[in-house]
Order: sequence, then C-alpha cells, then structure tokens
Amino acid sequence: MEKGLTTEAVIDVAALGKVVPSGEGTLTILHEISFAVTAGEAVAIVGASGSGKSTLLGLMAGLDLPSSGTVHLGGQDLAALDEDARAELRGRLLGFVFQSFQLLPALTALENTMLPLELAGRGDARAQSEAMLTRVGLGERLGHYPKHLSGGEQQRVALARAFAMRPRLLLADEPTGNLDAATGAQVIDLMFAMNAEAGTTLILVTHDEALAHRCGRTLRLAGGRLEA
Repeated sequence: MEKGLTTEAVIDVAALGKVVPSGEGTLTILHEISFAVTAGEAVAIVGASGSGKSTLLGLMAGLDLPSSGTVHLGGQDLAALDEDARAELRGRLLGFVFQSFQLLPALTALENTMLPLELAGRGDARAQSEAMLTRVGLGERLGHYPKHLSGGEQQRVALARAFAMRPRLLLADEPTGNLDAATGAQVIDLMFAMNAEAGTTLILVTHDEALAHRCGRTLRLAGGRLEA
C-alpha cells in the first residue's frame, strides 16, 4: 500500500441525489446521501430491495451520474470527467464482484481473468491471472469455460479477475446472491481474506445482516435516505 493512504478518503459521497422520470412526474431514488470511505476500510451498505443500494453503487462507480451532489473517487469528481475518463479511472482504481458473476461465456477462466489486464496494457496479464486463479483454488481449471464451472467456481474467477488488477477499491454487489449458503460462505471467506492480503478498501452491498457485520462499518439505506 502506498505511504499516506491510511487516512485518505478513497471515495467521498456528498449530498448525492438521484431523480428519474416516472409516469407524469419524477421518482426520487436517492436523497442527500453523504459519507466517505477511507483506505483499508470494509464498509457494508444494507437495505431492503428498492432502497437504492444498486443505484448508489452505480453512481459510486461512475456508471451513472447523479442528479445532485458529488462523488469523488481517488480525489476526482466523477461528474467533471467525460465517459472515457471515468472508464479509465474505473479501470485503474476499481474492482467489481457482481451477483451474476459477469463472465464472458466464450472465454476460459484464464482469459476472463486476463481480459481487464490486457485492456489496461499490462504485460504481466497471463502470469498475474494464473497466480490469482491459483490463489482462489482454480489453478487446475484455467482452460475451463464458465459453463463447465459451478456457480461458486465462477464467482471465484470473478474474485481473481477483480483482485488481479490490484484495485484500491473493491465494489461487491450481493456477491453471494446466486450461491447456496455453504458455497456463499466459502466465497465470502475467500473475499475477506484476499481483501486483507491486498490491503484493498471494500464496499459491500448486501441485504444479509450477518455478512454486513463482518465489515467494520455499516451504512443503512431506507427509502433512498441514509439512516443515522
């Protein structure tokens, strides 16, 4: 970890709001959301379905822009960047783990893991990807396609792909949502272990209170507002 990052805000959300058209009026999905996450923290964002968790995650990643307020990622105001610049910042700072794995079916486990590294022009893409897949217990499955891997194995590939980029911030959106309880617990144990090894900052979106309690801090969304 770089010197001096321990107290720096990796992401800073200020007075964030999101309003979308709805019928003849508008619908407020998020209202005046403010928080900061410092380097090395593990933070859970919890709330019922429809509370705005996924919308907030998309705004934090710069995949969508807010109606009001700001998101600063690595000190950069996402709304001040164009789409290409936001994509470049995402590629440099963020790792993602999704409920639906988001693996490309035509690529092997190794190729899926290598892809973001190759897009970033990394010369060590193969070696780094092989090392990360071995770390998640898939060293013997490098040439297997997603359809030949179980759900738990596919999520392990997704973890390897995320951590191979050495992100400063990992965003995990319901990472066990498509897994049975036992497999989900194994994947979560692995994610927290790898997060600790890498010194990565973690923001975990979940409806699972037990999972949230494994994080150092919990932010609770209700009706698009952050509860005190």
